[in-house]
Amino acid sequence: MGRRTVFFVSDQTGVTAETMGHTLLTQFEGLQIRAETLPFVSSPDKAEEAVARINRAGRDEGVRPVVFSTLVQDDLRAILAQSEALVLDFFDAFVGPLEQEFGVRSTHRTGRAHGITDLVSYTARINATNYALSNDDGSNRDYEHADLILVGVSRVGKTPTCLYMALHYGIFAANYPLTEEDLESDRLPAALDKHRRKIFGLTIKADRLQQIRHERRPDSTYSSVKQVQYELRSAQALFAKYAIPSLDTTECSIEEMASRILAKTGVERRVRT
Repeated sequence: MGRRTVFFVSDQTGVTAETMGHTLLTQFEGLQIRAETLPFVSSPDKAEEAVARINRAGRDEGVRPVVFSTLVQDDLRAILAQSEALVLDFFDAFVGPLEQEFGVRSTHRTGRAHGITDLVSYTARINATNYALSNDDGSNRDYEHADLILVGVSRVGKTPTCLYMALHYGIFAANYPLTEEDLESDRLPAALDKHRRKIFGLTIKADRLQQIRHERRPDSTYSSVKQVQYELRSAQALFAKYAIPSLDTTECSIEEMASRILAKTGVERRVRT
C-alpha cells in the first residue's frame, strides 16, 4: 500500500479533526501516512488556499489526498468540497442528522469545542494541571488533596497519565516513583501509607521497559535487563502485599490508561469531555 497524504482541516486548532481522523486511520494497518494539519481556516480566502494546497499535493503524488474536516461554516465547507480529494466532513456526517433528530438547527458557531465556554470546567482543568505538575515524581507530596496517586518504577507512564487526567478530566493526580530503597524495604513508603485508598499501580512488560530506558540511558545499569526485571518484580510484589490495584501499560495509549484507571478506581471526573 502506497503512501497517502492526509489533511486535517479546521477553523480552530485542528485538535478534533486530528483526534477523530487518526482514530479512523489506525484501523488500516500498513498504511503510510503523511499528515498535514491546516488550522484556523476561518475565511473564504483561507479555504481557497487550503484547497490549492490539497490539490497540489494530489498532483505531486499522483493520488488524491484524504481530508478530515471540522469546518463549521457552510460557505467554507462548500469551498473545501470542491477540492480534488476525498473529503470527510465531520460536521455534515454528524451535525446534520442531529439537527433532523432534534428538530433544531445548530448554532454553526466556531470555537465551541475548545473555547472557554465553561469557565468552571476550564478552571478545574487548570487547577488540576498545576497540581499534577507540582506533585510530579514524588515532589511536594500534597497527597491530602489528591484524587489519585499513581505509583510505579521509573518510565512506566506515570507523569503523562497524570497530566492527561488533569487536563482532560480535572483529576488531581499525583505520582510517586518507587526507588530502589523503597523496593528493597518491601514496604510502602511512609509518605503513601496513610493514603492507600488513593494509590494505583502502573507496571509494564520487562522487555518494553528495558527498551524505553535504553533509549534514555543506553548501556547503563538503569537500563539493564537484570535491573529492569528486579524492579518490576519487586514493585508487583509490593502491589500484591498491599492489595494495590494496578494496570499493565505495555500496550496502552495514554488515553486508554487514563480511562482504565478511572474505571477501575471509580474516581469521578470533575470535567466531562
